[in-house]
Amino acid sequence: MEPIEPDLKFSPSGMLTPPDWGLILAEGPDTGTFLQGQLTNDVLLLPVGQARFAGYCSAKGRLMASFIVLKISNEKFLMICHKDLLQATVKRLSMFVMRAKVKLSDATQQYELRGFLGEAAEKACPGLVSEPSWRASTEGEHSFIKLHSATSDSMSVARLLWVGSKDHPNTQAFVSQSTPIVSDAEWQLAEVLSGISMVQTVTSEAFVPQMLNYESVEGVSFKKGCYPGQEVVARSQFRGTLKRRAYIVSSQSPLQVGQEVFTADEPEQACGTVASAASSASPASPANDTAWWGIVSMQISAATQALHVGNTKGPQLLVKALPYPLLEDI
Repeated sequence: MEPIEPDLKFSPSGMLTPPDWGLILAEGPDTGTFLQGQLTNDVLLLPVGQARFAGYCSAKGRLMASFIVLKISNEKFLMICHKDLLQATVKRLSMFVMRAKVKLSDATQQYELRGFLGEAAEKACPGLVSEPSWRASTEGEHSFIKLHSATSDSMSVARLLWVGSKDHPNTQAFVSQSTPIVSDAEWQLAEVLSGISMVQTVTSEAFVPQMLNYESVEGVSFKKGCYPGQEVVARSQFRGTLKRRAYIVSSQSPLQVGQEVFTADEPEQACGTVASAASSASPASPANDTAWWGIVSMQISAATQALHVGNTKGPQLLVKALPYPLLEDI
């Protein structure tokens, strides 16, 4: 039986506190140099008040976490990451501080974090939605960050992230403004449709950055100095050894992060893993109209084959177009 192409009508507008994201604060005179030696992207050359996407790898080049990095000053950086990895990441990074003058801490309770979708994003910071992704608009310790838009077929939904210090006198006035609220499900679906999967506990150390297309969304710098796993990441890019990529998929059955994906040609060997998942459910939609969407990291050769979740008899997946071009091997 052929899978049914889901009809996605997705045009949310509103604000919420991203349910799965937390913040790490890195501060001290040596912070920039320390992070430069740990992350996959260049943060030393990042201008103050701007943001950048980056991964944090093991010595084997596997992503242990990923961040949206905001440079508040030369000695103060915020790193937005998946909340369930936050404590372990702070602990691991702190192990490598050595004599550097850097302090890392969980700053989730010190800052307000808000996500904006659709028209609400355009109204919140009109000039930013037309800027390239990861560009920021910063005033003091209040920043809007442009995220990749959620895109499917001819639809595009703007996404912004706002972060502000709770100590700032204007913060509470901002977060209590009368902006419509979007649901957690809508925010998570927008994440999936952006084509960018943030690392979480289930997927930690499962992928090198290119397996999640991080080099194609400005998450990896091949010109910066060394960082853990850099040789593996560079070799994948320069020697053309990369065999897996991330793809957006849809399904008529529920998807869960960590599920394996199979093709009929390899019934005993999974060809991929679900890295992110969300449903198109809404209060107004009947249960039988709900579709599921995901990001699957899988073998490039499998992308044109019939894909199934769980086993070769499981629900079939449809591969969708990515909202960004893939960077060719160098």
